[in-house]
Amino acid sequence: MTILLAYVPRPEGHTALEKSIALAKERNEYLIVVNVTQGGAAEDSSHADARDVERVEQLLSVSGIRSEFKQYSGDENPIDVLESLVASRQVSMLVIGLRKRSALGKMIMGSMAHDILMTISCPILTVKAD
Repeated sequence: MTILLAYVPRPEGHTALEKSIALAKERNEYLIVVNVTQGGAAEDSSHADARDVERVEQLLSVSGIRSEFKQYSGDENPIDVLESLVASRQVSMLVIGLRKRSALGKMIMGSMAHDILMTISCPILTVKAD
């Protein structure tokens, strides 16, 4: 089985990465870390730049788990990409990081986490940054 992490290069993403690595070790599962954005770095703060990718790949390489990092950016909806990965990779769990947002912020900007929770068809672990 596989654990899938929807990674963003922010504190909640780093916390979710640490938790995902620990879970993969504990459960002896493969870990896929995926960074999915619509557009590129200029359009989306969720896009992992080269330094972020290098940091994640370094953490994965020293972790002692079977893992890979994937990055998708383009016109496809991030939810659709995650759904496709869940369906094709025998995902036992999706891990996402959460950040605190005001009600007004959620209303204006929407909530990707909410969309993931309502759409994805596997167990989802939400992790809050300290």
